Amino acid sequence: MELRTLRYFLAAAQEENITKAADILHVTQPTLSRQIMDLEKELGTTLTLRGKNGLRLTEDGIFFRQRAQEIVELADRLEKNFAERQNDISGMVVIGASEVGGSLTLAKLIKEFSKKYSAVQFTLYNETVDNIKDRLDKGLVDIGLLLEPIDVTKYDYVRLDRQDTWGLLVRDDHPLAKKASLTAEDAASCPLLLPLRESIRAEILHWLGREENDLKIPLFYTLLSNAALMVAEGLGCAFCMDGALAIRSDPRLRFIPLEPRHMTHSVLVWKKNNLFSSAASLFIQEINMLRAQIA
Repeated sequence: MELRTLRYFLAAAQEENITKAADILHVTQPTLSRQIMDLEKELGTTLTLRGKNGLRLTEDGIFFRQRAQEIVELADRLEKNFAERQNDISGMVVIGASEVGGSLTLAKLIKEFSKKYSAVQFTLYNETVDNIKDRLDKGLVDIGLLLEPIDVTKYDYVRLDRQDTWGLLVRDDHPLAKKASLTAEDAASCPLLLPLRESIRAEILHWLGREENDLKIPLFYTLLSNAALMVAEGLGCAFCMDGALAIRSDPRLRFIPLEPRHMTHSVLVWKKNNLFSSAASLFIQEINMLRAQIA
């Protein structure tokens, strides 16, 4: 199985049309069709179905597309990393960031680093913690901005000094909107939108002193930017942190902290014993300088 074949398959899957994909790839339609058929024969499964409305993926095709994308992305990054080693400091640093207040610290780090190494570029993924960890483990992301609690056994990390405060995001016309802080009794009386991440949800339930079955939970969410839209529509109140940009995205929404206060740290993490590009290695050095300042 060649890397070129994976690129051919991904182009066809993206365009959902063999002819359009062949034009983009600058190959003939029969050549592309034969490549995909050979790939299916090699794998012993059907990846695509073709009809009058174009091409669609089978269940195996969807699974293969995800893995093929990861392989191609990793190969592209590897090629870039070796090119960077032959030149002055340049290239790409890939960061995965969750919606936390530590994003402000990360922004300052990137700004200062860019002043020193103007040829270095950054790619920033806004993702859930679990997805970022998965990409870190696969080598698709250099550095992750995550929210505790996390298992850092596989990672080096810097715990940021800024803490995020937990609270409820409510509509400004909600009965609780005029309160300065909220107790567990206040929160439990509302329909609640809870983070999908299990460890965070367990902390919230512990603070509430209740089981999930005792609460009205119409929605579990991964990214607060989506949950904030649901709050604005009146579906319920979302447990979240004050560092997330989404709490300030709509003037109809108000963040109210919990009482007693519940705080959580952000951490910058990267894989232990990993071979990084020159650009990523230098940025990690910048993060370690931050560790010294915090200490």
